[in-house]
Formats: sequence, C-alpha cells, structure tokens
Amino acid sequence: MSAAARAPGPGALHGAEELPAPVSGQRHEIGSPVGRLTYYSAGPDAPGKFPPLLLVHSVNAAASAYEVRPLYEHYRRSRTVYALELPGFGHSERGKREYTVRMMTDAILIAVREIQNDFGRSPIDALAVSLSSEFLARAVSESPLAFRSLALVSPTGFTSLDKSTGGREGTRGKPWLHGFFEFPVWSEGFFRLLTSRRIIRYFLNKTWGSTNIDEGLLEYDYLTTHQPGAQHAPYYFVSGFLFSKDIPKIYNSLTLPVWMSHGVRGDFVDYSNKTQVEGRANWTIRVFQTGAMPHFEAEAEFIAAYDAFLAGVPPASPA
Repeated sequence: MSAAARAPGPGALHGAEELPAPVSGQRHEIGSPVGRLTYYSAGPDAPGKFPPLLLVHSVNAAASAYEVRPLYEHYRRSRTVYALELPGFGHSERGKREYTVRMMTDAILIAVREIQNDFGRSPIDALAVSLSSEFLARAVSESPLAFRSLALVSPTGFTSLDKSTGGREGTRGKPWLHGFFEFPVWSEGFFRLLTSRRIIRYFLNKTWGSTNIDEGLLEYDYLTTHQPGAQHAPYYFVSGFLFSKDIPKIYNSLTLPVWMSHGVRGDFVDYSNKTQVEGRANWTIRVFQTGAMPHFEAEAEFIAAYDAFLAGVPPASPA
C-alpha cells in the first residue's frame, strides 16, 4: 500500500484557503505516469464479505471526491471503500498539461492496481458519476477481469448526439476554444469569475433541477476551484476533449453486470440513446425522481436499489 500523505500538497496559492479532505479515512498519494494521484480509503476493522468498492467523482469545473461522499461514508461501515481524485481535480496534480481521455482512464486503472496491491487480484466493484462513467467503462473494457460490476450514475454518452457519433473515433475537442480559455491574459481570472459562489450555486441548481442543493457540496466546490491550477483540467472538459465519440460502442461492449441510474430533473435528462442497452441481460437501469445527483437527494432509496443490484452479482473470484 502507498504511504498515507498527511501534509498539504505543494504550491499553495497565496491567500487561498487550504483544501480539506473531501471524505474521511486515510489519504494516499502516489506518483504515476499521469502525475501525482490522490485517493482515500476506509473500511471496517474486520474484513467484510464484500469486495472493495472504488468510487469516482464526476468531471466539471468543481469536481472532487466530495461528490461521492454520501456513498463513501455509508459503505465504509461494511466494506473497504476507495475514492479517487482524477488528474487535475481535488488533491491530485493540477499542473498545466494536456488532460485526455487516456489520462483519466489510466488514472482509474492505476487506482485499481493500488487496490489489488492491498487485496489481491480479486475483481472489485466500481461506481462513477456523470462523464467519469465513460472513463470507467473504458477501463473495464480494457481490463475486464479486474472488475466484478460497475455502476454508472447519470452517465454521459446516452444522448441523441451520442447516437449519431457512436461509430467514430476521437473526441469532441475544439482546439480553438481551449486556446481561448487558456489565453494567459485571462485564463486564471476568467475561471475565478466562473467559480464564484453565486455561479456555482447556479450550476448546482441546474444539476439538481431545483434550488434544494447540498450546501456542503457548494462550499467544497468553492474551495476546490480556488486552488492553484484549478482551471486547467476544467478547460479541457468544457472544450470537449474529455468526451469520446466512440463511447456508445464501449458501453455496448460491456459484458459484466452494469447498474445505470439517472434522474428526471435539471439539465441532464437526455437519455434517449439508452435504448441501445435497455433490455440487455447484464444491464439494470433505475430512474430516480431527482436531479443528476440521486445519491445526495435520495440517499436511502439510491443505496437500497444499488444494494439490491449488488446482491444479484455473482461472487468475485480471483482474476
């Protein structure tokens, strides 16, 4: 297991408030080909009967492991749970570099190898939120024996637009747009304008589809967006470089048990292309009367539905 990191990361921005841990448990930092990665782990004192669970936050301007906090804090009581912070987010490395689908997928595979160092090569369960569902699905397609099941919460890749691009390679990246955002004169200042508490609240309202958002997430979003280098990965996100055109093909290639869930409110309700997987024996789709963060809004209902799915997944066997 990697050594736990207890000191704050290097390069603290003058006047910036130190970013606290997004979840409880032990913080780990590892050097990797995709830069310094941070992840958290916790679990019961006695080994449980369930395999480890890896949780991956979404990708947006303010992403962090806080987005999976309700699930992490719940499941740590019954099984070992891990929360990864992707490159460019949270306490992971946020330098000015190219952020790609390959980088994000590799970060998940690296985290899985760290889990295997702790628990051996038995398959794990994994859950990702929103765009990170694409990275997780790709990781599973490349290393299927490492996973027992995967859960996709409000996943991207199921809109009518995705249906029309499903056979193509590459991303939706727009180099001119990224160049505009990263223009040195306004790169950092523009990001600060976009991440005021008022603007963050506005976007969370759109994510929830209501004003009844999680206030703790709002405050953490503000803190994480005001750390050094916070703009670099989000600029690749908003420029389209982290959205894969071939993701429908990746979803269709999955053969292990998949649990997909989404809400019905807010800006993220276009799942017209989920017909490609509906009815497949290995896919279970659950719709909640919430926005795009059902595990915050309807935590008990969400956990009960996810637990019911996991109860039907065959026991893990060594990879």
